[in-house]
Amino acid sequence: MQNTNPINSEKKIHKLIEIVSALRDPITGCPWDLKQTHLSLIPYVLEEAHEVAHAIRENNPNELKEELGDLLLQIILHAQIAKEKNLFDITDIMEIITKKLIRRHPHVFEHTRKVSIKEVQDSWEKIKKEERPSKKSKTPISDQLKLKIRPQPSTKAALIISKKASENGFEWGKIDEIWNKLYEELEELKAALKEQKSSEAEVELGDVLFTLINIARWNKLSIEEGLAKTNQKFLERLTYIEEKIEGELDCQSKEKLEKYWNLAKINLKH
Repeated sequence: MQNTNPINSEKKIHKLIEIVSALRDPITGCPWDLKQTHLSLIPYVLEEAHEVAHAIRENNPNELKEELGDLLLQIILHAQIAKEKNLFDITDIMEIITKKLIRRHPHVFEHTRKVSIKEVQDSWEKIKKEERPSKKSKTPISDQLKLKIRPQPSTKAALIISKKASENGFEWGKIDEIWNKLYEELEELKAALKEQKSSEAEVELGDVLFTLINIARWNKLSIEEGLAKTNQKFLERLTYIEEKIEGELDCQSKEKLEKYWNLAKINLKH
């Protein structure tokens, strides 16, 4: 492990900031970097975050180190773009998160004491509410959820909504009711597809996924981990098939592909 003393770390951070600034120089900078905006960089931020998650799942420290660097680059790029518009810079970002961490951890930075994870979570939520300007609303739960799901992917948002609704008494009575709902939504999806109503089918597909997410929630299953494992399993089977056949996949008969798919299931044991 390399020396990580504060002075050395500060120099390296400044060097990275200088490099990003040079890439955005209007005269000598890189055309691609100069073209980027906060909006155009959204796909790259999401992609790098997923790459970080993949490296963690693979338990690969070297890959994780590299992917965290790529994610850090995205943060500094956004800071540089904001700085050019006189909105904020990287020091403002660091200052606001530092103050937030101190403010939301009073048990560490104010009145040092041992607390449970549940107490930490409750305190965090309470402080978050206090940070927002109070206003009277007839729909406080919905208002809170709209803010909370705004930065989340749809699957994560569905889970957040379901959990919050459940905590406030809006919940199925038993798991069988959710399974019945799933079968009902599947039939409605099939009907919409049969009638070639694309827009309606998308809504019904959303209903199916929302119900599946609630089945996962009831059984304390991770949607992301489950789908990640399925993706990995499928790719391993696909790799097996490609290694066994001669030629391209699209040149093979369905019977041959199915044969090797079944062999992959047997030989890979999943």
